[in-house]
Amino acid sequence: MAQLFFRYGAMASGKSIEILKVAHNYEVQQRNVLLLTSALDNRTEVGEIASRIGLTRPAVAITDQDDLFALIDQQDDIAAVLIDEAQFMTKEQVLQLTHVVDELNIPVLTFGLKNDAFNNLFPGSEALLIYADKIEEMKTLCSFCGRKATMNLRLNDGVPVYQGAQVQIGGDDSYLPVCRRHYNHPDLEAIARRSQDSGFTAAAEFK
Repeated sequence: MAQLFFRYGAMASGKSIEILKVAHNYEVQQRNVLLLTSALDNRTEVGEIASRIGLTRPAVAITDQDDLFALIDQQDDIAAVLIDEAQFMTKEQVLQLTHVVDELNIPVLTFGLKNDAFNNLFPGSEALLIYADKIEEMKTLCSFCGRKATMNLRLNDGVPVYQGAQVQIGGDDSYLPVCRRHYNHPDLEAIARRSQDSGFTAAAEFK
């Protein structure tokens, strides 16, 4: 039986490389997959899934206006649907995915953040936590210590910020995966070194 999966993790937890690995595993078995990603993600190219280790792959860019059931139903011979940046979906789109699973019998695997930089749930993530059949956390380490990272610290010109728009697209220069303690008490000296070196050594080790 097909199921709806939600795999979530903090920034730099390997979500994009995992989705590319899953796609490869299906295709090695001669089974077609449909890759989707949010049109909001313009860190590289819109409609591209890009991992931190340099692997990239084109995907269908979706907006919050797209009917995902209709989009997927139009495809031929799809063994699975893989969705990156799933936090940007709407609740209605998550419900459409439940119909893909239940009516079309196509498994849907979604990957994304759970909470935003201010520790509120994204709409898509909240809906997935309610409706997904299987939920799995993808772990990474805090950029400042060995604890598990559960939050994302937003930086503006190297300065931690704790208010602003929920959606602000950015990469390693804008976000650090952190534990709860270092979210509230970030290592400002380490952040300054990171800015000077154009790369934070501790964070780089955990990509």
